[in-house]
Amino acid sequence: MNLWEKIRHIRPTRLIQFGIIFLKRPLLLVPVWKATKGTLKVCDRLYGNLHHGTGKANAFRHAFWNYQLCQKTLKITRDKQKSVNFTQKLVDFYEKAAKTKWLDQAMDLHNNAIGRAYFLLHFDKNDREITYLMQKLAENAKKVGKIEEIQTYHNALVYLNDEPC
Repeated sequence: MNLWEKIRHIRPTRLIQFGIIFLKRPLLLVPVWKATKGTLKVCDRLYGNLHHGTGKANAFRHAFWNYQLCQKTLKITRDKQKSVNFTQKLVDFYEKAAKTKWLDQAMDLHNNAIGRAYFLLHFDKNDREITYLMQKLAENAKKVGKIEEIQTYHNALVYLNDEPC
């Protein structure tokens, strides 16, 4: 499912609430758009359609997206923690507004947090370096079947289904 498909499945009231986030910080709209498009481009190149599933490629996409959001918004916020806070607010809202199963949502939220944590640790890396680091994280992602299992992997990406990566 592409980005527009996901947006179409969000209830109109949630879309309005989503828009309010950008009314408060309108200059962040362009960096968010660029980070999202760039992430999808990289994921399509590396994984094809696999990143739309619930495997390691999806774990990569979520972590990489959050890193990219933080990196791109940093140019406006000029503060790492402000970028992380904005990204968390935006992405958590999106994940909760999207119609996904509880386990999928927990996995996505976890992998998003890993991406933001990597930004704080590696904010100075270029795109090639961070792509490589995130690919290594995805290769070592942990398979989970319950929400409780996700909470045990503080520094690792998690995934639900075995798909080639």
